[in-house]
Amino acid sequence: MGTVIDSHFLALTAIVTVGYQLVFFVVTALLKFDKVTDFAGSTNFVILAVLTLVVKGSWNFRQVVLSMLVVIWGLRLGLFLLMRILRWGEDRRFDEMRENLGKLAVFWIFQAVWVWTVSLPVTVVNASDRDPSLQAVDIIGWIMWSLGILAEATSDQQKLTFKNSPENRGTWCNVGLWKYSRHPNYFGEIFLWWGIFVAATPVLEGAEWLVIFGPIFLTLLLLFVSGIPLLEESADKKYGNVSAYRHYKRTTRLALFFSFVHIDVLEDETPKSCLLHLIFLPPALYGNLPSWLKSTLLFEFPLYSRSLPKKTGSQDNNAKSWQTVPGYTAAEKESFTIQISGHHVAMFQLSVRRHH
Repeated sequence: MGTVIDSHFLALTAIVTVGYQLVFFVVTALLKFDKVTDFAGSTNFVILAVLTLVVKGSWNFRQVVLSMLVVIWGLRLGLFLLMRILRWGEDRRFDEMRENLGKLAVFWIFQAVWVWTVSLPVTVVNASDRDPSLQAVDIIGWIMWSLGILAEATSDQQKLTFKNSPENRGTWCNVGLWKYSRHPNYFGEIFLWWGIFVAATPVLEGAEWLVIFGPIFLTLLLLFVSGIPLLEESADKKYGNVSAYRHYKRTTRLALFFSFVHIDVLEDETPKSCLLHLIFLPPALYGNLPSWLKSTLLFEFPLYSRSLPKKTGSQDNNAKSWQTVPGYTAAEKESFTIQISGHHVAMFQLSVRRHH
């Protein structure tokens, strides 16, 4: 089929997105019914992917695969969130918006911007006449998407099961992937959309590379605006005076993926190098990493603790040294120097078990 409005479908997808979100905004404003907000956002992605694929009509393999990845993600997330809100009741995000039409309108406008922007890689790929042969980056992108949606779907289900259990009422989820990351679902979502961008790169030329703003926008949104900061603030206010929660927050990393650290091990005065992926660090060790290191490499930004009550003397045991980690003898303790980009930046005592 021919060009519709513009060659990259940017105007077409913008018009469809605004119209689709406007319908749900009217429903929410008139009926005070906010249970469909997340469903409206997720399914909008599906509509844009299918629409641009069909309108272009090229149906090349890369277009079909990327469109299907978006459809699978959008339908899974949309149906999951709809089921969850129908079971749990009102969405507390809208407590201050239901009677304020202006705030409600801003939310829906922002949601439309989110959908249109994050969809950019797939929109441009589906609009393109180029169809280069499959490359390694296609496979890498698909693998990233697979890992991301697996993490997101698994952690969503784990938290839902945890919250639905009466014995867990009034506590925070710290099982499954939540044992290793405080927000595994968000990092799964970030990872899968970066995967879609990576898989789209063989088609991109010139200004089309600006579609990278899609995953960048999503990453910044979840890290600094509507995702992690809100949940961290809510959890800190609920459980901030509970020492077990403070211990969980201190010892559980924010990110599920990323972050390698180069370490020089000084053994018998002989330096030996190794590359350590911090996801495998036990909580007892991760909890004692310097705060600057966490914020630099592991996304532990200070804003995530601004609502955490100041600890009292017995509330939290942040003074533990590396030597107090249980399960290790004095003979098993080694002196570690962390190196980042080849520069020595910190020296501290770290308990390790030597493997022979």
